[in-house]
Amino acid sequence: MAAAVAGELRLLDPAVRRSPERVGALLHPDFHEFGSSGRHWDRAAIIEALATTTGPGAAPAVVSRMRGVRLAPDLVHLTFDTDDDGRRAHRSSLWRRSRPESGERWLLYFHQGTPFGP
Repeated sequence: MAAAVAGELRLLDPAVRRSPERVGALLHPDFHEFGSSGRHWDRAAIIEALATTTGPGAAPAVVSRMRGVRLAPDLVHLTFDTDDDGRRAHRSSLWRRSRPESGERWLLYFHQGTPFGP
């Protein structure tokens, strides 16, 4: 659980978001997302979008109510809320444990954001 939470928080860090290599290292090869914009993102599209839209000096989103549930030995479901300069979203992520030759890692497999008001 702690590894999934740490990975999620890294993905919210603007310095990580600007780096295609750092974002890519946290995403499962089959990653996809239903964004709070309503758009469906695949792995390549989200890596490119984050790198080009996260400017230097960007503030990280404020995270609240993060909770995690282990659904299976290799699968964690995280839910949390974000506030990014007034844009608020309920978020849900599935993190899968991967065991490549280079060692065990937790990778983001699926993410969904749903906007909400005050």
